[in-house]
Amino acid sequence: MPAPMSLHAVDVDARNFNQEVLEASRDVPVVIDFWAPWCGPCKVLKPMLEKLAAEYAGKFKLVKINSDESIDLAREFNVRSIPDVRAIRNGKQVGAFVGALPLPQLRAFIDKLIPSASETERVRAGELRAAGDAASAIAAYRKALALDPANDLARIELAELLLEHKEADAADALLAAVKPDVDTDDRVETLRQGVAFVRSGQSGPGEAELAGRIAASPGDLDSRLRLANLYAGGRRYREALEQLLEIILRDKAFQDGAARKQMVAIFGLAASDGDLVSEYRRKLASALY
Repeated sequence: MPAPMSLHAVDVDARNFNQEVLEASRDVPVVIDFWAPWCGPCKVLKPMLEKLAAEYAGKFKLVKINSDESIDLAREFNVRSIPDVRAIRNGKQVGAFVGALPLPQLRAFIDKLIPSASETERVRAGELRAAGDAASAIAAYRKALALDPANDLARIELAELLLEHKEADAADALLAAVKPDVDTDDRVETLRQGVAFVRSGQSGPGEAELAGRIAASPGDLDSRLRLANLYAGGRRYREALEQLLEIILRDKAFQDGAARKQMVAIFGLAASDGDLVSEYRRKLASALY
């Protein structure tokens, strides 16, 4: 296997591509330089990339692939002219250029790849959240927003976390500040429905009263819908889905299809429970068709 060139730059071929590029890109951006020994512009670009790799000291990783020796990799990336540079982050290509750029433009290209301090803090918050340290995660999300008030992904994730702890008003305020974006609009709308679920459980009839109404009159769909909302606000998603499914079986058009819409919202809120979502997607499809 090719020997490393330096601490932050390494020669790669098909044998170590997955480890050195795809896996490494989960931690830092990876810059791939497709080159060949006979290529004049490659000889200009190579020392500049190596200079920046050393200067940035681990903020990105430089990978060199000899396109003559790694024909399959070059073909996979559709390399037609060299030097051909690709940027990979989290396993996906996020930037590219062909030819030898001047050093200032090359530096600007690298700078766009490196996560900001706010983004780094957002990632740390996600790790804390996954570890179950909600208080520290909330503090980290707030720090991310203080560093960059435009970091809407941090804002959405913080709203999600607050909603898990039934802080509906705080979550709603965060969601109201999120700018429209085709990539996040559906997620925001799902969280807004989650806010509505939590609020519904904080006012109106309680669980025992609603369950009593339904026992006395199984066709009381309004009470079923209220009970489903209450369950969903408490993250008791299976119980909520059961009530909503029963409404659909009895009257698909009840309140303009509210039960179906709320089931879809719960699928988003309960996305981490793949088995539950798959089960009730099938049940919903069967009930509708």
